Amino acid sequence: MTAFEYGTGIWAFGQFVDRYAGDGYGPPRSTEEMLDAAAQVQGLTYLDINVPFATDSLNAHDVKTMLDDRGLKCRATTPHIYMREYSRGAFTNPDSELRLRTRNRVEEAVEAAAVLDAGYVKFWPGQDGYDYPGQVDYEQIWGYTVNAMREICEKHSDVQFAIEYKPKEPRVRMTLANAPKTLLAIQETGVDNLGIVMDFGHSLMAGESPTESLLMINRYEKLVSAELNDNWRDWDDDLPVASVHLFETMEYLLALRSIEWKDPLLLDQFPFRENPVAAVARSIETIEMLSEACTRVDGVELAEAQSRQDALTVQRIYWNALLGSPRFP
Repeated sequence: MTAFEYGTGIWAFGQFVDRYAGDGYGPPRSTEEMLDAAAQVQGLTYLDINVPFATDSLNAHDVKTMLDDRGLKCRATTPHIYMREYSRGAFTNPDSELRLRTRNRVEEAVEAAAVLDAGYVKFWPGQDGYDYPGQVDYEQIWGYTVNAMREICEKHSDVQFAIEYKPKEPRVRMTLANAPKTLLAIQETGVDNLGIVMDFGHSLMAGESPTESLLMINRYEKLVSAELNDNWRDWDDDLPVASVHLFETMEYLLALRSIEWKDPLLLDQFPFRENPVAAVARSIETIEMLSEACTRVDGVELAEAQSRQDALTVQRIYWNALLGSPRFP
């Protein structure tokens, strides 16, 4: 029995482009090709799927059939509200026509979610924010953001929505940049069907302790989804799990155990230079290994050490659990 059910963004199996390799890392891939790759990952069941689909000719019923044929499921739909046409914002675009187009794109994702049996519709407004001091009216773009999400959630009160926050990229500074700001925005909407996708790597970028933010979001009952990956804190590298932050990842997994997390654990990865199937599989293997180590942690001993803020004892507990033997007395 595995520690979690696992999912990832369908984009993990697509073509990756940065500002230097404009011709892309690897060839463009169709929706069918990406699903074929996802089906090769042992232990992977769920996908977060972008709307519109990578293959324009497909509709949601086509994609549902393709998922079923491969034993895969849709965990979330994510509307493309961060592409070139939204370069000056989606919910916060100064052009009212573009703001309306954003709403329409979200409607497409809601409709697709119903067909695909998705658990939630994700907001990732990566172009909402600013790049320069004085560029925007901060109160105005905050109001645009909160009002748009409130109206969408009220219109679809039977649909679960979730915001994935991030401090930067593509905008230099994004509006929904961290856990506290996102919780405040949700509180201001006043709706019950809006929560947070807690991305480990985005939290690192925001200068947070991912576990602290995870528990704070859960405390306010707004944790819709948990995502794992890794980075060097200064950029959204989307590396395989625990590539850099071993103890932070273990702490995060212990927290998921403490809150009795039962929903799928998603992997948000961009394997630019690695084989995507192998990279996602490695993350699942790593989580399983670390989860096994977590079962060797004496919860009472850990709580007592934390009550004393005894960092060295906590490290001993972690290392002994990881090594599977009392290497450190």
